[in-house]
Amino acid sequence: MDASGRRALLLLLVLAALMSGQTARIDGERAMRVVEDLVRIGPRSAGSEKLEATRRYIEEQAKSVGLTVTRQAFEAATPIGKIPMANLVIRIPGTNNPTGARVLLSGHYDTKRYLDRDFVGANDGGSSTALLLEFAQVLAKKPPKVDVWIVFFDGEEAIGTWTATDSLYGSKHMALELRRTGDVPKIRAVINVDMIGDGDLQLVNEHFSTEKLRNLAHAVAREMGKPELFAAPLMPLDDDHVPFLRLGMPAIDLIDFDYGPQNSYWHTEADTLDKLAASSFVTVGELVLRMLERLESEP
Repeated sequence: MDASGRRALLLLLVLAALMSGQTARIDGERAMRVVEDLVRIGPRSAGSEKLEATRRYIEEQAKSVGLTVTRQAFEAATPIGKIPMANLVIRIPGTNNPTGARVLLSGHYDTKRYLDRDFVGANDGGSSTALLLEFAQVLAKKPPKVDVWIVFFDGEEAIGTWTATDSLYGSKHMALELRRTGDVPKIRAVINVDMIGDGDLQLVNEHFSTEKLRNLAHAVAREMGKPELFAAPLMPLDDDHVPFLRLGMPAIDLIDFDYGPQNSYWHTEADTLDKLAASSFVTVGELVLRMLERLESEP
């Protein structure tokens, strides 16, 4: 091989080394395209054919990056009778995890059931689904040290009016299953995301969340140069993290609950794609991945 050939080979080796060391990043535009696909499916309430179409869509997206979705099927007793539901789980084994520690990255993929309006839930249901699929994209390329379950909850929304018994069907079912199987001690954290696509992003400083995880989220936000992300005062919210907290598992809810002027877009036909921003997916996605890196290093 002559000198020019050796230089070309060296250049290729350097480029390959650089590419192998690149960290996969959250792609906000790709997340927006996922929400667009979900909105195109239409209202995706629990028990509906369109939610089943959403399940198949999530399964196809996971398969495209070499991952498998497991359905955790169950039957929920609701005010209108029993409804078949299914949580979806993408399991990513840790690369250095002798203790079996596990982090759940979760959110809901259903939309609120309405008979009088065409509620497509771009932010409320769509954004969490899209960001969870982004985590699948990233972690498929750069597996975590601990086991990660990416969990899509069914039945977060009330079938009628939100009550303690008519809400959070999927997360309640999974939390109880973890207790039944004896896996509660393995859960290092549950990081739940909800309504995080808002173009005017401001995350709630959620009161019920485990203080240690809340402090970690605040510290990471400051490191990212976004201390204003959690500028709001403490506020309690009943969301998919609560069933895990009740059974002794550390959990945090990352949610923007100020959606539109005086929250006027929430659960209305105004919850559409144009209210979202790719940058919000990047901000929350990077926040969660940095939190995961810190949690991985815990003994």
